[in-house]
Amino acid sequence: MTTVYAVGIIGGRAVTQSQVTPDAARLVRAAQAGRPGALDELVAEHLPLVYNVVGRALAGHPDADDVVQETMIRAIRGLPALREPERFRSWLISIAYRQIAVYLRSRRVASRRRVSDPVELPDPRADFAESATAGLVVSDQRRELVAAARWLDDSDRRLLGLWWQEASGELTRSELAAAIRVDSMHAAVRVRRMKAQLDIARGIVRALRARPRCPDLTRQLRRWNGVADPLWRKRLARHVRSCEICTATRAGLVAPEELLFGMAALPVPIALAAGIKAAAPVKAGLFGLMNNKTVTVAAATTAAVGGGFVYAVSHESLPPGSDTVVVAPTVVRTAAPGTAGRAPGATANTPTSRPVLGLGVRSADIYVAPTGSDDGDGSAGKPYATIAKAASVVRPGQTIALRGGTYRPAAATEITTSGTAEQRIVLSNYRGEQPVIDASALPDGSAAVTQRTAYWTVQGLEMTGAPNHAYVCRGCQNTIFRNLAMHGNGRSGLLLRDPGTTGNQVLDSDFYDNRDPGGSARVGVGLGIQFGSGTGNLVRGNRAYGNGSVGFEFGEFGSPVTVENNWAWGNNDGFVTAAGLSEVAAPHVLRNNAAWDNRRTGFSDDQGAEAATQMINNTAYRNGEDGFGVGDMPGVLRDNVSVDNVDYDVQASDGAQQSGNSWQRGGWSAASFRSTDPASAIGPRRPDGSLPRTDFLRTTNGVGAVLSD
Repeated sequence: MTTVYAVGIIGGRAVTQSQVTPDAARLVRAAQAGRPGALDELVAEHLPLVYNVVGRALAGHPDADDVVQETMIRAIRGLPALREPERFRSWLISIAYRQIAVYLRSRRVASRRRVSDPVELPDPRADFAESATAGLVVSDQRRELVAAARWLDDSDRRLLGLWWQEASGELTRSELAAAIRVDSMHAAVRVRRMKAQLDIARGIVRALRARPRCPDLTRQLRRWNGVADPLWRKRLARHVRSCEICTATRAGLVAPEELLFGMAALPVPIALAAGIKAAAPVKAGLFGLMNNKTVTVAAATTAAVGGGFVYAVSHESLPPGSDTVVVAPTVVRTAAPGTAGRAPGATANTPTSRPVLGLGVRSADIYVAPTGSDDGDGSAGKPYATIAKAASVVRPGQTIALRGGTYRPAAATEITTSGTAEQRIVLSNYRGEQPVIDASALPDGSAAVTQRTAYWTVQGLEMTGAPNHAYVCRGCQNTIFRNLAMHGNGRSGLLLRDPGTTGNQVLDSDFYDNRDPGGSARVGVGLGIQFGSGTGNLVRGNRAYGNGSVGFEFGEFGSPVTVENNWAWGNNDGFVTAAGLSEVAAPHVLRNNAAWDNRRTGFSDDQGAEAATQMINNTAYRNGEDGFGVGDMPGVLRDNVSVDNVDYDVQASDGAQQSGNSWQRGGWSAASFRSTDPASAIGPRRPDGSLPRTDFLRTTNGVGAVLSD
């Protein structure tokens, strides 16, 4: 049986959530023009979305209704000043997000005034499962997820409410990003951090509910006041991570995304939909009142009263348009592993790579298609044929969408137009389509794409066949590369180089089988940041495998690069931080990376210039020579694991600061890992482009890399 619930009355008939499907932008324009009924429809369409965001964030607390009402008030009185009707959903959710923050802040202030003992204070975020979601939680893990949400900080709870709607398909990532006033990349980082905190909290809940409970945990809890606060979250998390008994209770945890399937939306309560009545008649017309400096609308919800919607009114001053926000261009993460080759001498750790068709941009200013023509106008109906043409006409703030299919450029592409911090330029695949750039027709010696710009986002592309480098970014600034598949190229998949290379990020991409087909099998780098300098560069969530030379190469780059959560296997060397006998090196930071089955070393400074590189929580396994070949590195080696490498697990300089590493602890072997089968690690990425979940090379004591939960 399908259950529907009414969200309002339009034109005398009941409207259910599933029946409300108007064009929001059209309704916004109509409401701004004063068309009768348009505002009613707009509210009916979006009230359930707002109620779910607020209800999840406030854990079903009764005050959620008030926050929803206040959100709708502000949306209604700010609507006349909204200049981008297409951004209405993002704008509305940003208002809800701010109102949640205001509510939680006011609760904290009020509680401090009323009581001094936090143990006696009713938690306004409690009873999540018992209130709004009691009828929806149908499994133990869903109940645990609900309980874990109580341990989150307020900011993470607000973000959880938004992400919950994104995971269920009600919001896009760009709409979530707009709500928290960051770009999509930073939103992904925020969501990832929130999910990490949620994962910690789930472990705490599991340990607390275990029967029999860990004796050490029971003794620690004697001092606990029963409040789920940050201090006790930190204490309990520290215990759970270090305790084998408590760690074991995490077995079988399902990802929170998977727990959302089958969970219905929170229905808007009938009391909220029908219980609000007009406190004073609105005779002059709603928008006439909103044009005054004194705004009379204080709440707006649907109500099955008198054959139409009813608005409660009061008096409150608000500057016109004060809730209006500017939304950045839509940027959606996409994943695109291509077809892997197999490196000579590499093990069978080669993925079965079929492209993972994730999401792309939904709309664009400029379109490119394999069947297009550079004599067209770049519209969806008359797309260009080449990236070069699109790049020659693009302007700051615009988006270029590549339609699916194979592009075979006859000449190298130069990109020189920069975006700005406020108006990035986006080059992306079109939603659900896979563009493949086959550069095999280009002459030797040239890069397929050379870019000299700032503030670009490049995502969702697959590049192959370039006789030299596939993609070179020279002196680029604040450029984001993500969800790329760069394979089968001669010299490198992606190379960032030259002075002024600052603030760039390479995220969630695969670089593989890049080698010189007509020369040495030891030529070919997956990802290189070399031959230059510049601060603030980040490499995270990438895989490099089967490359002729190095998976990740940072030699001869004069500024530190942060390298986190990356995997390298089947290359000659996995990670190289300094090259040859160069005098140019930098104190790079390598955290939580893994290198296995490389022909030579897992992590190496290649007898390069001395630099105080930090290597923390990395894992080297079964490499052909050394796990950590860092004989000239005077930096930090902490909490790393190196096992079953052919020559040495570690060759470190006397000046290196070493602590907590496996070779210092003794007793480490392949049996120390939960799994030594890489099948899950080398498989397809998750639908959002992030690394696959795996227990491969994971330890139980926090030492070494945690590949991916």
